[in-house]
Amino acid sequence: MQYRQLGNTDLRVSELSFGTWAIGGSWGKVDDQESLRALAYAIEQGVNFFDTADVYGNGHSEELLAKATKGKEDRIYIATKFCRAGDIHDPDNYSEASVRAYCEASLKRLGREAIDLYQIHCPPFAILKQGAVFEVLEKLKQEGKIRYYGVSVETMEEGLYVIEHSQASALQVIFNILRQKPLERLLPEAKRRGVGILVRLPLASGLLTGKFTKQATFAEDDHRRFNRNGEQFNVGETFGGLEFEKGVELADKLRWIADGRGSMAKAALRWVIDHEEVTCAIPGFKTVKQVEENLAALAVPSFSEEEMARLRQFYETEVHPHIRGAY
Repeated sequence: MQYRQLGNTDLRVSELSFGTWAIGGSWGKVDDQESLRALAYAIEQGVNFFDTADVYGNGHSEELLAKATKGKEDRIYIATKFCRAGDIHDPDNYSEASVRAYCEASLKRLGREAIDLYQIHCPPFAILKQGAVFEVLEKLKQEGKIRYYGVSVETMEEGLYVIEHSQASALQVIFNILRQKPLERLLPEAKRRGVGILVRLPLASGLLTGKFTKQATFAEDDHRRFNRNGEQFNVGETFGGLEFEKGVELADKLRWIADGRGSMAKAALRWVIDHEEVTCAIPGFKTVKQVEENLAALAVPSFSEEEMARLRQFYETEVHPHIRGAY
């Protein structure tokens, strides 16, 4: 396992880390005992960073992380998020009283004295522009409730604003072969300013595993069914904003990336961490096998300049016109 500095912080995190949305809920059937085995396996393999949120299973993924990391709090870092348990458009949701309550509740579920990275969970741009929430986070940082803070953003404009107008240590963005816009301005600027980059949905909700057909179906409690067209939250969080059938078509054209790399999933993860501006990719998982498969991406060959250029052209000409939602 290789480790990368998280922006200007003193945290060095595994370049392949894991997100826990799937084990909390909204990704179909999940088994807590298997989730705990998968977390234990990841830690054994050198993973030292996990991303979660208070709304993943209404705090359930935080509770699972507490069990998995008990006694390891000083060497296993946790990033969690807040704001989406309330009205994300209401400024009161970001007041000191509200944020403090969210923070204390997460600390209790996590069984920790401090949160390593506390992130605002995809807030509206208007809230970021008001700026008051950053003052609250600075206060919590001074008190030792949080070590660092960041923002999970939906658009490049939001990310650039956070870099320019706050002391955030990290940004969390959607970035994958089918969603390359961060390369244009955001990633270079984050690197220049010492802001870490956490990459969520590196496999585009599974499209980049190459395992789906257009006839694939998903469980009723899976966001890939109930948010397929952005019915519940930003459509970009589901299949990277691509209409499912179109996404399957595009992924089929990328099967060549698996040549010499074992699978499309390994190749897609390798592509993300081949970008030096990225601190870590945080794919999801539900089983030990999925953790194992994702970690195998670390052993496959990097992409050549020619392959990178080919994928960039493919994105610009064939993918970008079909992406929906804020970007």
